This record gives sequence, structure tokens and C-alpha cells, in this order.
Amino acid sequence: MKRIHKFISAALLAVTGLTLSACGEKQETINVYNFGDYINFDVLDQFEEETGIKVNYDTYANNEDIYIKLKQGGSSYDVIFISDYTIERAIKEELIVPLNWDNIPNKTEIDPKFQDLVFDPKNEYSAPYMWGTFGILYNKTVVKEPVTSWDILWDEKYKDQILMLDSQRDTLGVSLLRLGYSMNTRNVAELEAARDELIKQKPLVYAYLGDDIKDALIAGEGALGLVWNGDAMYMIEENPDLDYAIPEEGTNLWFDSMVIPKSTKNKEGAEKFINFMLRPDIAVQNVDYIGYSTPITKAVEMLPEEIRNNPIAYPSDEVLEKTEIFRDPSDVLSLYDRIWTEVLSSN
Repeated sequence: MKRIHKFISAALLAVTGLTLSACGEKQETINVYNFGDYINFDVLDQFEEETGIKVNYDTYANNEDIYIKLKQGGSSYDVIFISDYTIERAIKEELIVPLNWDNIPNKTEIDPKFQDLVFDPKNEYSAPYMWGTFGILYNKTVVKEPVTSWDILWDEKYKDQILMLDSQRDTLGVSLLRLGYSMNTRNVAELEAARDELIKQKPLVYAYLGDDIKDALIAGEGALGLVWNGDAMYMIEENPDLDYAIPEEGTNLWFDSMVIPKSTKNKEGAEKFINFMLRPDIAVQNVDYIGYSTPITKAVEMLPEEIRNNPIAYPSDEVLEKTEIFRDPSDVLSLYDRIWTEVLSSN
């Protein structure tokens, strides 16, 4: 699988769905907002060629950034890529609009098990783009035992070789799962118990990292670390001593999907774009670039055998049965913030 790093800087030029072409004629446009390095840019060119619609493309860093944009009116965006729990919140707050599936016939290409998900139970507002899991990446030259439980991240023999994510939701979620609790619990006692376990673990942790955890594990700077499965595919390609495991207690199942903000100026153009992105050949190009898993059934069938049969990218239904999708945490954000601060500030 290729892992290519490209960068694009595209100013958002249009707010009305039209812009001026070089010859002075008005051209239909859409404004698309996505996570950084999360699309094969060739497909944007292909969409423009096939539809005549110009794509103004811009990127952002995290779901919190896009939520603020949506809350402020969505600016001039027509299609936004966001994650499950943010979609749930955006639906509650009426920040995005229902999709007209009559304009998106490629809905039939979506695997049924990835429709009507808990964050959009009637499948009204979102179209899935990529999905994946969260687990432990480990160095087989150091970790000789089977990695079957989150407990291994609390094993003293790996002191100063454990890398955790500097992410309160994900890292706290791991501690909750290890204790047998839901990753979405609102129970204060359960959250504080998870906090206490992270405080016990802290002397063993080499560092709490962000995106740089990938480079650190590839370079052998740790023996165990928390990563998403798509990153694991890339990292194992870069360093064959690495492997990935989903612990038996279960893990997070995440989805990034396409939605249309309430402030769109070109909903029909946005729906054409979403329909295009659900096309199997386009999904394959994006998987090849990004390395994550596609919800498009025919696209999976088109992938090389070593990818479509790889349990890291496409885990079994038995594994997926033990996963949990993050829910909107807006009602407990202050509690999460307090608990995470107490973990990081502990001695």
C-alpha cells in the first residue's frame, strides 16, 4: 500500500456556488473541508473533469476545529468530512442538513453493516467515507508474548517503552475498557477509576504523543503504543518488526463521514460530490492513498488480496462485535477535562 504525503493549499474562493472561469463565464463550484492528508487529490481532478464542477478544497486538524466552524455557520463549505461523535452533536444542534439520497444513488454501494449507525440511526445526514479500529502496535523483537489484553500496557517489564496517545478520549477509553466499562460511560465513579489506573500506569509511560507516535514506533523508540489501524498498516510497511493487535476486551470502532452543513450554497453539487466519492473505483483510489478501510463493498473486492484479507484493515465480524462507537461527549466534557488534567499533572 502506498503512503504518499502531499500538501495542498487551496483558498476558498466562492461562497455562492459559482465562480468566474478564465474566460469570464460562471462556473459551478463546491467548497470541501477535510482532515489534512486524507484524500487522493487525483480524484478531485477527476470529479472536476467528469462534472464540470470546480472543487475548492481546504483542510483542518481535528473535529473540534470543524465543530466551531459549523457552530459559527459553517462558513462557505458545502461538504465536510467529520467523525461519528461530532456528527451526532451536529445533528442534535441542527448544524447539518439531511441528504437527498435520490441524488446519491451510489448509496447502494455502502456495506449494509455500515449504514444506520448509532450516531445517525436513520441514515439521514451522513455518508461513510472511511472506518477503522484502535489498538496496540508492538515491536515483535521486544514483545515476545501474545498481545491479547490492554493489561500489557500496565506491565512493569515494559517500563519506559510504552507510548500512549496525548488524547483524553482515546487513552481514557482504553483504561475504561480494561476495567470492563463502556468507553462512553457517564458514571463518575467509573471514570475516576479509569483515571486512577492511568495514574498508576504513568511511571511506566515513556511519553504521551500525538501524530509523532508513528515516527517514534517506526524508529524503535518504544515497544508498545496506541495507534489507529490505518496508521498501523503504514507503520508495519515501514518497519516489518512491528505488528498490530486488538485486545480481547474490545476497542473503538470509528467512522469518518461526509455531511452537508446548513449554510451550504450548493447542496445539489455537494450531493454529486458525495455520490462520486461512494463510487467503488474512487473509493479504491482513496484507500490506496490513505491506507484506511473503505465501507464500499465492491471497493473492498477490488483491493489486492493481501489488503482485503488483512485482519488489520478488515477485522472479522467477531472482532467488530466487541467494538464501540464513540458517542457525543458534550454533556461530560468538563468532567473529561478535569480527569485528564489530573492524569497529566500526577507525579
